[in-house]
Amino acid sequence: MSFHPDRDAAFFDELARGHLPGWIGIAMTEVSEGLVRAELSLRPEHFAPNGFVHAGSIVTLADTAAGFGCVAHLPDDAVGFTTLELKANFLRSAREGVVRCEARSLHRGRTTQVWDASVTSDGDDRPLALFRCTQLVLYP
Repeated sequence: MSFHPDRDAAFFDELARGHLPGWIGIAMTEVSEGLVRAELSLRPEHFAPNGFVHAGSIVTLADTAAGFGCVAHLPDDAVGFTTLELKANFLRSAREGVVRCEARSLHRGRTTQVWDASVTSDGDDRPLALFRCTQLVLYP
């Protein structure tokens, strides 16, 4: 499906303003053909009471990257998308720093898209979490 190069990182940072991704501090760092990168500088409110980053913070980062990837690749006559399914596997955690997400397109069809994402932390390429979502493309 179409890639819309005008829907770049700055476009999505502005789109996020005033909504959950902007509120928690997600910043887009790259939007290109089949790829989105984003990051989240961890603050105290991103953590669970046990001192580790909250799973919801990680899922929000990955879901935002995959969702914005979907928007950057919508068919020209589509009006948006909604998530049909998402899954996250948590492999380890973080206690400080920046977490980064790389989302890659696996399938970009006319009615659905599937995106995989990996979340890592500062200076360590081992994933904190692996994420997959399926999105339904919406039409008027």
